Amino acid sequence: YRHLKKKCKNSVISIPVNVILCIFTALEVIGGRTTMVQGGAAVLHCKLIGTTETLTQISWRRLTRGKPRTDNFYTISSDGPNYINGRDDRFRFIGSFTDKNGTLQLSNVTLMDEGTYTCVFTLFPSGIHETAIPLKVHVPPVTSLKDAHPALGNDEVPLITCTAAGSKPPAEVRWLTGTLGEKVRPSTNSSLHANGTTTTVSWLFGVPTRELNDRSVQCVITSPALEREETLTSTIHIHSPPLEVNITERSLSIVLTFRSDRSWPQSGVRVDGSTLQFLSITSELNGLYQCEASNSYGSKHAYLRVHFTSVIHYSHHLSTGRSRVRSPAVQHVRCVLGQDT
Repeated sequence: YRHLKKKCKNSVISIPVNVILCIFTALEVIGGRTTMVQGGAAVLHCKLIGTTETLTQISWRRLTRGKPRTDNFYTISSDGPNYINGRDDRFRFIGSFTDKNGTLQLSNVTLMDEGTYTCVFTLFPSGIHETAIPLKVHVPPVTSLKDAHPALGNDEVPLITCTAAGSKPPAEVRWLTGTLGEKVRPSTNSSLHANGTTTTVSWLFGVPTRELNDRSVQCVITSPALEREETLTSTIHIHSPPLEVNITERSLSIVLTFRSDRSWPQSGVRVDGSTLQFLSITSELNGLYQCEASNSYGSKHAYLRVHFTSVIHYSHHLSTGRSRVRSPAVQHVRCVLGQDT
């Protein structure tokens, strides 16, 4: 075959006479989508290919959450980069003007930076060529696991609350409850905020019985904004009022002591925390004394009947009956809580 030489744009090729063939290299601005986690550094890729025309300028504009109106903010020429409409040092030119590469790096990305960035190349003589680069920002959730302070009872109530707040996209929350099985169940709700983030709250429900007390559960949170799933561990605490109060030689931190007629001897006794001290031996101190143990869930009482004769003796009665002590010395009596959760 005889060959002819045909000049195409950007190339010279040899073709057979019976074949009409010419390969064109198209002018194109290459960009692409970018996703970054809040606080990271996003790279906004932008490169011009397929031309030998003279590049006069590269410019950038944006339309974002923080800039809801089109904002021209950066230009690059043969003399170097330049900020316009205000300086933002988070932007850094990492491309090459000579290579027609207008790539920028944006550090410390925030949700307000999410939006569309447009890279514009100005050529001579053909003019303007551009492409849009969408930037999506992921926001990791703020996580917490809180005790709902359930009180001992027969009705189903929230036991523990797991929260993944301010996440974008929404976080997924699930529970690991071990052998508790059907004794507990999750209930999850999500709320979308005006800034595009979502708060997900998951409650672990169950009937607050003693069987659930001190059982360990885990809340597992997953999100594209997290490097790995986050696991929060907590123990279920079932609270109840004091169940038993005894008069003994141990101590109680919360106590109210008085005689059944609500009067109080002016002398001869002293209360020191949970200890009732009889400082003198006199019939004026005779009577029924009440010890009260309480918490935010209720209270329980025990009683001490005191009767002084020539030989000191006293007794106390609960559901178990009475006891007696004899001594001529000063008496110290303490009121303690048998069980408290």
